[in-house]
Amino acid sequence: MKTLCFSGKIFSGKGEGAKFVTLAWVRKQIRKELGFEPYPGTLDLRITGEDTRRKKPLLEGGVTILPPKGFCRGRLFRACFKTELECGVVVPEVAGYPEDVIEIIAPENLREKFHLSDGDKVEIEVRV
Repeated sequence: MKTLCFSGKIFSGKGEGAKFVTLAWVRKQIRKELGFEPYPGTLDLRITGEDTRRKKPLLEGGVTILPPKGFCRGRLFRACFKTELECGVVVPEVAGYPEDVIEIIAPENLREKFHLSDGDKVEIEVRV
């Protein structure tokens, strides 16, 4: 299994990730694939430059999150945050989804656990 490392800055999203990971069918698939109950929100990371170009495997690989009719699919990847916390990355398959965003899911609130604020720079390792 290959690991891709991304670094970027934390930013506040629109809350769409939180809506997605609180859906029962999404939570069930995250539990099955990653082995944890996701915190009801995502940590948004804005990447730049080469990291944006290297994100392409996240658009094609991983485990497909299969939706009921009327919802979008997504891709799910195992990841490691700050080299110590097992987590995941979810990539919604939505038209116009920003190329420079990575949404991190975890069993706990990462902002609180690591005392993170918008603008803080962090790294994540994603298994593809």
